[in-house]
Amino acid sequence: MELPRIVALGSGVIQELPEICSSLYLAKNVLIVTGPNTQGVMGKTIHSILEERGYEVETIICSASKLEEVDRAERLCRETEAGFLIGAGGGRSIDIAKLASLQAGLQFLSIPTAASHDGICSSQASLTVNGEATSIKAQSPLAIVADTKIIAQAPARLLSAGCGDIISNYTAILDWQLAHRLRNEEYSEYASALSGMTAQMIVDLAAEIRPGLEESARIVIKALISSGVAMSIAGSSRPASGSEHKFAHAVNRIAPGRALHGELCGLGTIMMMYLHGGDWKMIKKALETVGAPTCAADIGLDPEIVISALISAHEIRPERYTILDSGLNRMAAARAAEATGII
Repeated sequence: MELPRIVALGSGVIQELPEICSSLYLAKNVLIVTGPNTQGVMGKTIHSILEERGYEVETIICSASKLEEVDRAERLCRETEAGFLIGAGGGRSIDIAKLASLQAGLQFLSIPTAASHDGICSSQASLTVNGEATSIKAQSPLAIVADTKIIAQAPARLLSAGCGDIISNYTAILDWQLAHRLRNEEYSEYASALSGMTAQMIVDLAAEIRPGLEESARIVIKALISSGVAMSIAGSSRPASGSEHKFAHAVNRIAPGRALHGELCGLGTIMMMYLHGGDWKMIKKALETVGAPTCAADIGLDPEIVISALISAHEIRPERYTILDSGLNRMAAARAAEATGII
């Protein structure tokens, strides 16, 4: 089980980074992995803070979630003799850092700039391979430094997408339980309970989650970290990724770049909860309350894309059994989308 040794969460905690690195006995050479936008938001700040304390700092700016970028970061690690990596930014930067550090045999720190996904803590990385989003086993961060002052300034859409990613735990757990009953798949009661509690927390506190508020950022970041811990306990992404994620990946395969990952997972969760016979209206209301999209039109998706994604979603990660795995025909897919108001 891989879990972060330190989780620093609060306003201005980025200033504590040198002390955190020192307490973990990390080397004085570090490679920062960041993105074109997050370089200005966080990358430069980290570089300055560490350099002032005697660290040798190199930065790589990655603009795509591809294995080529992972290899580029690993090469730079070796060229600069980096002792550890920092993933600073959104999902792309952190996922590249966690894979590059694993390949280089180093530890990495996760420093998110938005509360948009549970990859800030998990040992799974999502990269584009052969044109499709693929989940790859990586490693969990040695530490997480989440500065709520910075995260609260991220676009509102990222916060609501993070809520969608967490709420999707509801149906991921139902799919996992189904696979356990029908396929005798290994199942962890503890990981499942933690994942479900995390999703319930967001539903219960939905009315308090508002963009621009540090307390809202703190709530969502805590939930994202808990979700990542559940995955580490399970040894896979099962507690937080099921049929709703298959739907999200299927949409991206058909119409790439139309929506954020968490937004699509939220829409998928509404429909998957309907298929499971659960309280999909509760899911929809919570997503609506946090400002996440609750129908295809909210993110400019044509009804045909939704139906096609539902029909083909079972082809995504076929080894992972979910309620979609018998395959929905067109009539059933349309009924699920229409009954829940997605289209």
